[in-house]
Amino acid sequence: MNQAIRNAWIAIAVMFALILGAISYVQVIGADDLNKNSWNNRAILQTFCQERGPILVAGKPIAQSVESGSDTCKFQRTFPGQDLYAGITGFYSNVYGSSGLENTMNSTLTGRSDELLMDRIRQLFLGEQPQGASVELTIDPAIQKLAYDLIPDGQRGSIVVTNPKTGAIIAMVSKPSYDPNLIATQDQAAASAAMQKIQSEQGINLNQGVSGPTGALLAPGSVFKLVDTAAALASGKYNKDSVLPNPAQMTLPGTNTQLPNYAGGNCYTRDKADFAFALEQSCNTPFASIALDLGQDAIAKQAAAFGYGQDAGDQLHLDYSPGVWPQKLNQAQLAQSAIGQFDVKASPLQIALVTSAIANGGVQMKPSLVKSITAPDLHVVSEPKPEVLRTSTTPDIARQITEWMTDVVSQGIAGAAAVPGVKVAGKTGTAELGVTNSKGQMLNNSWFTGFAPADNPQVQVTVVMEGVDIYQGAALTSPTARKIFEAVLNK
Repeated sequence: MNQAIRNAWIAIAVMFALILGAISYVQVIGADDLNKNSWNNRAILQTFCQERGPILVAGKPIAQSVESGSDTCKFQRTFPGQDLYAGITGFYSNVYGSSGLENTMNSTLTGRSDELLMDRIRQLFLGEQPQGASVELTIDPAIQKLAYDLIPDGQRGSIVVTNPKTGAIIAMVSKPSYDPNLIATQDQAAASAAMQKIQSEQGINLNQGVSGPTGALLAPGSVFKLVDTAAALASGKYNKDSVLPNPAQMTLPGTNTQLPNYAGGNCYTRDKADFAFALEQSCNTPFASIALDLGQDAIAKQAAAFGYGQDAGDQLHLDYSPGVWPQKLNQAQLAQSAIGQFDVKASPLQIALVTSAIANGGVQMKPSLVKSITAPDLHVVSEPKPEVLRTSTTPDIARQITEWMTDVVSQGIAGAAAVPGVKVAGKTGTAELGVTNSKGQMLNNSWFTGFAPADNPQVQVTVVMEGVDIYQGAALTSPTARKIFEAVLNK
């Protein structure tokens, strides 16, 4: 065999190996990821015209398959929940694939999950058309509707309502929203036109991994001070009686830049403060000082314990972006980060998890969205039970922070969240965006997060309104939380 023939054989052998390797990867290693990829609509094209299981809230469908009347495509996916539930159901399109629960619960909704194997075998022997299982959610429809209506049309915002003891999501909404029916249509030209219009609207919750309550990473502002406080108490260097420096402003280390105290409360009345006063009035300089004293590793460790940079467990069934605590900070950046600015980011659900952990004695439960899964023959396939996600802090620290959060509502700047006859724990946040409106007013992300009753938490509420001035923020966050507290506790 001469050299030319030998080289040809080597080249053929290498090409063979590459082809076998690629086939093995596609068929075995990467098959699951490829099937789940939201942009892979091959699997959707195979099942688009089949009857998928419904997604239910209180027994009523918010997504379901109905007979289309067509011989070529017998079933059409419809979304009776429309805009109200679009952020949860996602869309199901033969052009754009799927998102939300339509994507993550696809194997259940099509009946192809392992837990539905016996149902598939039964359908095969009986000659029945494949049917998927129904998925019942933990959502309370009345609270979901209330929360959605409390975000004014034209306002970007999100609200997350949970049971902190179980992790069950009671309501989760955001605006702007969209109608998934417009994308689910079999008219591909109409679906394309609808998608282009939806994508042109800023902040719409089309992809849960990057937008909406589970994915939008926003500056958290002063609600991050709950993390600072837990870190301070956990360090052993601070306790409930500690006296904190509270200057009107402080020079950020290594710079000439001044970090001012929050101007909306009564911080200016004291040059020293205890934790109770600093949280009640949301003063900035005490928490910047604490972070500089403890160092960034201590704050980072506590943030991670509350879920920053961590997953949200396996019961959410939606794409999730964990909070971000920036790395390798200089001292000026650390001081800014301690008040939830610089590059600190958090989704509304991340803040809800922090608050829920405090409400639940330091234990963070897995956020859960699925109440039960029922097979087509109506036997219950699964009923997920509450599970612990992680321990965020000690019961004593959680109890102490709860006491201070109660003061924030009863005598601090979150008084509009107060419910007569009920102890409410809360914390506000105002994260400056560095831009102003036409009146020259600074625009912010305005937050409220809290729970009630403080001594026996039944409900956690997190509200964020984006791009508002300080007056709009005050009117749209704490009062909104109060209405939701009242609605849940009065049920």
